Amino acid sequence: MLFYLIAILVLVMDQLSKYLIRTYIEINETFTLWGIQFTHIENSGMAGGFFQGYARLFGVGAVLFVIGVIYIRRTGEMKGALIDSSFGFLVGGAIGNGIDRFLFGQVTDFIPRSGGILNVADHAIEMGVILLIIYGVVSWWKEKR
Repeated sequence: MLFYLIAILVLVMDQLSKYLIRTYIEINETFTLWGIQFTHIENSGMAGGFFQGYARLFGVGAVLFVIGVIYIRRTGEMKGALIDSSFGFLVGGAIGNGIDRFLFGQVTDFIPRSGGILNVADHAIEMGVILLIIYGVVSWWKEKR
């Protein structure tokens, strides 16, 4: 249940924020909200703007990734709140960016930080990776003991 809750929450937050940015903020426009600066860009590549023009190919990759996670979850080999949380963030982020790639041929980004401009889905994927690493370390530690 935690997996689905996180994935749906990430997906809704991501799509809602992108909708609001696309609707009210012009491309390349910078604005400040609650003291935080945002910049609206459209990215037809991957994170960091690499491989521009391959958005739909990355969308196919997102679909394959989600299928892989669902398969892993069904095998039952990886269990627990930590891995469910990790997979929820990863799948929610992958679906969020995948929707943009298939519908628009590009992803709406607006959260600047060192290394580029990201979106809610990108940050969710980062969180999922961090939790996956923690899960791996904890599993290794338990096996070692």
